[in-house]
Amino acid sequence: MGRSSVSRSAPVVLLCLAALLLGNILLYLYLDSLYQRQAHEQRVSHHAGCPPRHFKMTTMRNCTPWLQCSQIEEEVRQLKLIGQGAVKKVFLAEWRSQKVALSRLSSQDYRDDFLHGLSMLQALQGPRVVQLVGFCVKDHVLVTEYHPLGSLLNLDAVLAQEQQRRHNTWQVRLMLAMDYVSILHFLHSSPVGRRVMCDSNSLEKTLSQFLLSSDLHLLVNDLDALPEVDPSRGVYVKCGHRELTGDFVAPEQLWPFRDKGQPFSDEVMPGYDERTDIWKIPDVTRFLMGRVPGGDLVHFHLFDIHEECKKEDANLRPSAWEVLMAYQSIYSSMVRDNAAFREML
Repeated sequence: MGRSSVSRSAPVVLLCLAALLLGNILLYLYLDSLYQRQAHEQRVSHHAGCPPRHFKMTTMRNCTPWLQCSQIEEEVRQLKLIGQGAVKKVFLAEWRSQKVALSRLSSQDYRDDFLHGLSMLQALQGPRVVQLVGFCVKDHVLVTEYHPLGSLLNLDAVLAQEQQRRHNTWQVRLMLAMDYVSILHFLHSSPVGRRVMCDSNSLEKTLSQFLLSSDLHLLVNDLDALPEVDPSRGVYVKCGHRELTGDFVAPEQLWPFRDKGQPFSDEVMPGYDERTDIWKIPDVTRFLMGRVPGGDLVHFHLFDIHEECKKEDANLRPSAWEVLMAYQSIYSSMVRDNAAFREML
C-alpha cells in the first residue's frame, strides 16, 4: 500500500517541479525582456516625441529647436579638444550647463565630406544616431549630444572600470553586437536610401564611427562617408579613390587585377554595394565579445551566420536584417538555456 502511494505521487512531484521550472524560466525571460525594453526606452526617450529639427537631451524637460549660428556663437562655450580626424576637430563644450560635443571642419579640403555628414545627421535623426543639437553651415560647425564614454574603441577600458565590471558579460556584449547590426540594417534601409559605411576600411576606423552611451548601447556618430547605393539605377559605390588592401575589407573592395601586375586605376575599379558592410560583421563582433565567460559559446552559436557573412560572392551573403534575426534568436536561446541551468543547480 505504501509503495503504491509513493509510486503514484512521484509523477505528481515531477510534474510540479517541471511546472515550477517552466514558471521560473518564463519569469526570467519576462524580466530580461522588461530590462531590455526599459533600457531602450531610456535610450530613445531623450528626443522621442520632439518635432522635426528639435532636440532634447537627458536632463531637459522640453524639446528645443536646433541651435543656429548666433546661438552657437553666443551660448556654446568651447572647453577642450577631445578628438580629431581628417574631416573634423571635436571639442568638449558647454551649452546652458549641458555638456555637448562641438565639431569644427579641420580643412577646407574636406568641406564636402563635412557637409555630407551634416546632411546625413539631419536626415537620419533617431534612436540609432547621435542627437544633433545645432549647426552653422557658414562657420562649418555642428553640435551634438556628448557621450562621456567616448567611441567604441574604448569598450574594453570602459568595462574594466570598477563601476562597470558587472556589465562585462556575454549578454551585454552580445547586445552591443545586436546594436551594431541593427544600425547597419537601419542604414541599408534608411529614409534617404540604401547607405554604405565607407569609413570602415579597418577595424579601428570602423569602431571609431560609433559612440558608447552611458546605458551601454551604440550610436552611430560619424556619417561623413555614407554614399548611396541603388542597383535599380546602376548606382554603386567605391570607398575612396585609392587602392584598398588587407583582410578586413570585403573581397570586392580589393583591386581585381593586382595578380596580373596591372597598376590600380580608380576609373577601372568596379563599384560595389552595402554587402561590404556584411563581410565586416564577424570581425567587429569578435572585438565586441572580448574575452568573457560564455563568450566562446556565443562564438560557437554564431559560427554558421558568420560563415555566411564571409562568402566570397557578395550576392550569397545575408542581409543585415537576416544577421540581426540570427543574433536575436541566439541571444534568446542562450538566455533561456542559462535560466534552465541555474534552476537545475
